[in-house]
Amino acid sequence: MTHFSSLMGDQTLLPIIQASTVEDGVAIAKAMAAANLKLVEVVLRTDASLDALKAIKQEVPSLKVGAGTVISASILEQAVTAGADFIVTPAVSEKLLGALTQCDCPVLPGASTTGEILLAREHGYHEQKLFPASLSGGAPFLSAVSSVFKDIRFCPTGGVTQDNQRDYLSLNNVFAVGGTWVAKKEWVENAQWQKITDACNEAVATA
Repeated sequence: MTHFSSLMGDQTLLPIIQASTVEDGVAIAKAMAAANLKLVEVVLRTDASLDALKAIKQEVPSLKVGAGTVISASILEQAVTAGADFIVTPAVSEKLLGALTQCDCPVLPGASTTGEILLAREHGYHEQKLFPASLSGGAPFLSAVSSVFKDIRFCPTGGVTQDNQRDYLSLNNVFAVGGTWVAKKEWVENAQWQKITDACNEAVATA
């Protein structure tokens, strides 16, 4: 099983792209690539998401592009067919984990409780996403479980911001943080792509 963190290298920010159109998705990705990021996650929350993922891979070949919000075997199949370099889920179940273990690309399964962390661990996943991080106990929760799940590392997402990312990244069991704060909705709506590049640069500089 390929570790998700090996894809990220020394990048500690997992920037999330949520695009209503293919054009917006590509523009966001280009803005992120301009900040020298090498890996992005496209969340499959809009009708344009899969096409945006395909277009980003074609137009911004320097990026590894993953699919997020994968919640079923059918969505997983669509994401893999679209060329996703990795898979991220917001939650886990026995059925979903069964499908994920058959997937050839790296997977970052989501968990929000100790039970879900254990369930994902039992399926071989030692790198997981805490989601929604801020509502699931945040950094104090991850600190508390570090002595119980000594072999699990996390990428918290959901409520992570420029102001609190250090709270997470300072923990030994956190290898990255994910978030949408580097591509705010209003910036996308107003085509303020430089603001996305600047936010990514700031996030990386203060990580």
